[in-house]
Amino acid sequence: MCAIRLTDVTVGQRESSADFILKNINGYFPRGSMTAILGPNGAGKSTLIKTIIGFLKPVRGYVEIDVSLRAQMSLLPQLSEIDKSFPITVYDLVALGAWRRLGPFKSYNKKEQEAIQRALEQVGLQHQANQLIGTLSGGQLQRALFARLIVRDPEVFLLDEPFAAIDEDTCEDLITLIQGWHQKGRTVIAVLHDADLVARIFPDTLLLACEQIAWGKTADVLTEDNLQRARRLALKGF
Repeated sequence: MCAIRLTDVTVGQRESSADFILKNINGYFPRGSMTAILGPNGAGKSTLIKTIIGFLKPVRGYVEIDVSLRAQMSLLPQLSEIDKSFPITVYDLVALGAWRRLGPFKSYNKKEQEAIQRALEQVGLQHQANQLIGTLSGGQLQRALFARLIVRDPEVFLLDEPFAAIDEDTCEDLITLIQGWHQKGRTVIAVLHDADLVARIFPDTLLLACEQIAWGKTADVLTEDNLQRARRLALKGF
């Protein structure tokens, strides 16, 4: 089954612009698939994932999402987009994962409190629950954001550079979580820049360089010809 389909998706300032961020992206993410969006810096990877979730609108083409999944998608933003000065504890950050179920005014019942505690334990932050997020390292903050996703429990995970600026142990722990989501039949789409990591972990890959280089099974996409083409486009400034 198709979870998300992209048809001629083009993103930029206006339809007639020569400076498109993304041009003519076509393909689909099967339900339950685990796909990396890979490409050089500036290739439009984060733009695509924000377009999928609806933060950005295509100037041409469209994104189709299975109607049963529209309210079941969650985005993990890049760590650099998180304001660590905001006065919120780790527990409260993780608890935000339950917001869509409870709304802004209901208190957390026992079931939700237990889910939050389990998520904290799953990422190894149970002892940091009462700390402000500003006291956390980059790896700890990413663990907290993953715990929020665990509490949210969506059908579709959209991850923007989930392994950037974190330590190796945290990276491996988070990979295990992602693989667990995939094994449960959830759809995982992750923006990455490390081709070796993609080849090791992700069954499917979309290779971007502002345009679509290749999309399919990772072994078929990550050929030297495809990677060289992406590099050449990056050197030309796309």
